[in-house]
Amino acid sequence: MLQKLVKYGRLLPLPILLFIFGIATLPFGSGMDTSWQSLAKDCGLHLVLVVIANSFLAWQIKKYPTKVLASAHATLLSLFSAVLLFVIADVFLCTLIFNDKVYLSHIDDTESMRLILIWMCLGWVAHITVLRKHQADNQKEIEMHQHAVISLREAELFRLRQQLQPHFLYNSLNSINALIQIDAEKAQEMVGKLSDFLRLSVKRDVEESIAIEEELNYIESYLAIESVRFGNRLSIEINKSGEHLSKAKIPAFILQPILENAIKFGLYGHTGEVIIKIDIALKDQLLHIVIENPFDASAQAPRGTGFGLESISRRLNILFARADLLEIKKTNNIFSSMVKIPQ
Repeated sequence: MLQKLVKYGRLLPLPILLFIFGIATLPFGSGMDTSWQSLAKDCGLHLVLVVIANSFLAWQIKKYPTKVLASAHATLLSLFSAVLLFVIADVFLCTLIFNDKVYLSHIDDTESMRLILIWMCLGWVAHITVLRKHQADNQKEIEMHQHAVISLREAELFRLRQQLQPHFLYNSLNSINALIQIDAEKAQEMVGKLSDFLRLSVKRDVEESIAIEEELNYIESYLAIESVRFGNRLSIEINKSGEHLSKAKIPAFILQPILENAIKFGLYGHTGEVIIKIDIALKDQLLHIVIENPFDASAQAPRGTGFGLESISRRLNILFARADLLEIKKTNNIFSSMVKIPQ
C-alpha cells in the first residue's frame, strides 16, 4: 500500500492545479468582462512556479540528514514555499495582466483559497518525497543487512570447511610417520597420493556445489590414501541408481568427512576385512546418499568423535535452511549415515 502511495502520490498535484484552473475561470462563468489571455497567464505561471517549487522541496528534503521530525520539517518547508510562491505569483500576475482590472479583482477575492490549495499541493509533494526517501533508506538498510547475513554465512561455511581438513591431514601424517619405520616404499606412495588429494582440495575450495561424479572422483582419491593406510582390511562398495544422476549437484567436501568417520569407526575394534557401503540414489529431486559401516557397540568409541557429522549437519542447515538433511541410525551393529541433498 505504501509503495503504491509513493508511486502514484506525485500525481495528486495535477487535480489540485486543475482546481486552481477552475477558480481562475470563475469570472468567465459569472459573465465578467475579462480575457482568456489573463486566464492562460494565470494558469501557466502557477504551473511553472509549482514545478520549480516541487524541485526545490525535493532537493531540500533529500538534504535533511535524519528521519527525526522529517514530516514536521516537510510541512514547514512546504508552507514557506507556498507563501513564497503565492507572493511571487501575485507580483508577476499584477505585472502581466495589469490592464485586466476584472481579473485582478477576482485574484484578490480568491487569495486565501489559492494559498490553501498551493500549500496542499506542495505539502503533498513534500510528504511524498519524505516517504520516498524513507523507503530508499529502508531498502539500503535491508540490503546492508542481507549483505551482512550472506557474509557471515560464507564465513561460517569457510570456517567449517577449514576445520574438517586438518583432522584428516593429522591422521594421514601420523600414518605416514608409522609407515616410514615399517614400509618406506608405502610411506612414499602415501605422500604422493596425499599431495594429489590436497591439490584437488585447493581447486575445489572456492566451489559451493559440484556434480556428484566430481565428488565421487574426489572420494576415490581419498580412498586411495586410506587403502595405503589400511591395506586389504578396507573394502568400499558404491551403488548408484536413478535417472539423471549425473546431473545431480552436491556441496563440496560433504562426503569425505562422513566417509572418514565411517572408516574410523568401522575399522575400530575389527581385525578382519571391513566393508563400507555407499548407496547413491536420486528420487523426487532429492539426492539420497547412505553410508553404512559396521561398529562394535560394546567397544569404547575412539576419542574426538562426532565433530565431522556435527559440522556436516551445520553446513547443510546453513546451505538449505533445513535441519533434517542428515540422519544417523544404529541397527544390528550397523552404523548408517544418510545425507539428503535438495536439487
